Amino acid sequence: MDLANFLREHLHLCCCATALFIAAAAFPYLVPKPAVKPLQNSFLVLAFPLVGVSAALDAITDIAGGKVNIHVLMALAAFASVFMGNALEGGLLLAMFNLAHIAEEFFTSRSMIDVKELKENYPDSALVLNLDDDNLPNVSDLSYRSIPVHDVEVGSYILVTTGEAVPVDCEVFHGSATITIEHLTGEIKPLEAKAGDRIPGGARNLDGRMIVKVLKTWKESTLSRIVQLTEEAQLNKPKLQRWLDEFGEQYSKVVVVLSVAIAVLGPFLFKWPFISTAVCRGSIYRALGLMVAASPCALAVAPLAYATAVSSCARKGILLKGGQVLDALASCHTVAFDKTGTLTTGGLMFKAIEPIYGHIIGNKKTNFTSCCVPNCEVEALAVAAAMEKGTTHPIGRAVVDHSIGKDLPSVSVESFEYFPGKGLIATLNSAESGTRGGKMLKASLGSIEFITSLCKSEVESRKIRAAVNASSYGTDFVHAALSVDEKVTLIHLEDRPRPGVLDVISDLKDKAKVRVMMLTGDHKLSAWRVANAVGINEVYCSLKPEDKLNHVKRISGDMGGGLIMVGEGINDAPALAAATVGIVLAHRASATAIAVADVLLLQDNISGVPFSIAKARQTTSLVKQNVALALTCIILASLPSVLGFLPLWLTVLLHEGGTLLVCLNSIRALNDPSWSWGQDLRNLI
Repeated sequence: MDLANFLREHLHLCCCATALFIAAAAFPYLVPKPAVKPLQNSFLVLAFPLVGVSAALDAITDIAGGKVNIHVLMALAAFASVFMGNALEGGLLLAMFNLAHIAEEFFTSRSMIDVKELKENYPDSALVLNLDDDNLPNVSDLSYRSIPVHDVEVGSYILVTTGEAVPVDCEVFHGSATITIEHLTGEIKPLEAKAGDRIPGGARNLDGRMIVKVLKTWKESTLSRIVQLTEEAQLNKPKLQRWLDEFGEQYSKVVVVLSVAIAVLGPFLFKWPFISTAVCRGSIYRALGLMVAASPCALAVAPLAYATAVSSCARKGILLKGGQVLDALASCHTVAFDKTGTLTTGGLMFKAIEPIYGHIIGNKKTNFTSCCVPNCEVEALAVAAAMEKGTTHPIGRAVVDHSIGKDLPSVSVESFEYFPGKGLIATLNSAESGTRGGKMLKASLGSIEFITSLCKSEVESRKIRAAVNASSYGTDFVHAALSVDEKVTLIHLEDRPRPGVLDVISDLKDKAKVRVMMLTGDHKLSAWRVANAVGINEVYCSLKPEDKLNHVKRISGDMGGGLIMVGEGINDAPALAAATVGIVLAHRASATAIAVADVLLLQDNISGVPFSIAKARQTTSLVKQNVALALTCIILASLPSVLGFLPLWLTVLLHEGGTLLVCLNSIRALNDPSWSWGQDLRNLI
């Protein structure tokens, strides 16, 4: 089989064989008649082994494996021609078939993202710095060791110099550099990386020197996920492709049976001779023509558009978990977005902290200037920062970031309980608390609804809600509430829409003609503020994870067609899994969300959502065109061959021409998709 692959895959051998066959065919017109036969025989002896050995080995291997496919049909037709005395025609058949398949393999390779190249460009090792007594690198006197990239541990520090690739997902600890991530996300513009910036694994350092802190292991890093998901996508075949693979084998057997029937019954039904004469083509010759013309080669490559589209999306920083995702995307008529971190930047900005309930100001009931030490705002910030330490939630990150560098009282968390999508409850110990003696504090932090649900009475709950509505900062901000020993403090944060989101929503509504909505756990005022800013008219707010899941199921059932869910948090995971297609922002998404999603957007924006929908519709259209082209070519080549109008070599030319047309049409999936037939036609021209 290795010899067969060697002979088939080397273009120059096929070209030489084809040239020899053509020369042999031209001898009757170029040399005296007595010399024609000896020269033809000499050239055929040289040319036929170049393609005949490969075809024979392929056919024998397939038959031994119980398969009857295009290689078997072509080999049978070619060797039958030789036994009938048409060695020249049989040789031309194999030469053109091999040339056509080399062209087909070229187009197929163009359609696939080069995972091998990504792997080869990836560093095998990393320069891990030795740490001092404080577990930090000594930047003034660097000492390091080279270790395999698979052994790099989270928390290690790595030196990355000019021209090197960042081995794993990292954060810049010291220094700066100009990096490129074009091969990962399609982002052409070089980026400036400075201390505190996060860098995906695989980013290449164009200029500069930096020390980076490892955030993820090799298996969890961006480039590793790209390679893994792309390889899986190429293995996950769409439904049509799986059906064609199964159909192809059965179809090939039917073609063989029909060919044998024509060869045997043709002389009795249509008075054809068995062997061709100068007057009429024989039934065996016609049967060989049908065997070649009706073989399912063009049908087999019809799904090539799927692989091409997956590759096109990958080059744009959009990873699809298989070609079947394209079919699912094309069937969707509704897109639901999470708000925080998806439609908005997710990087909430801390605006203010406001005591609203239970706090005592002045000395009417106590001797303290304030009921909290050193004051209510500072203690509330210290407690909230202690509870949110190490969190990945946008509100928690904003609180912790705002607390950095401030002189806050010492607060330690003794016990902790998390309620997904609602908030958290903790027992804290504050040595500087106004409760004196280091008394334990009972604290809860979360949404207004979560805090009021913990109240002992409905009266207290109503008073807290009234205090929130009467806030001096208004109701436009994102709110979180902190309750410490029945004293409630309101935290005001600002969440800004992502740049370009308005254009994305406009494209989805006006061009893709899909229904767009927002599903969020945030309260009504905050949700509608963002929805109005980005152009969304349908909003479902104050949803817990199970509520989002139920909405996705209900909307999919009511509307018909599929639903696309776009999110990034762990609380979105149930809805992402239940949606027809789940799309996540890979840089922000939790591991759970990435695991259940069908599409990963490597760029930190949602512009890939309308592109993915347009690409899916383009691809399904191309696949339908490919099937129509393949069937048309089979019919146009089969009927004239059976009727005796076409010689065998011309039948092969028509058949392989149809296959190449399908390949060329599939390559159109590499082009950017459009929303109109007119634009598609202009791109084709």
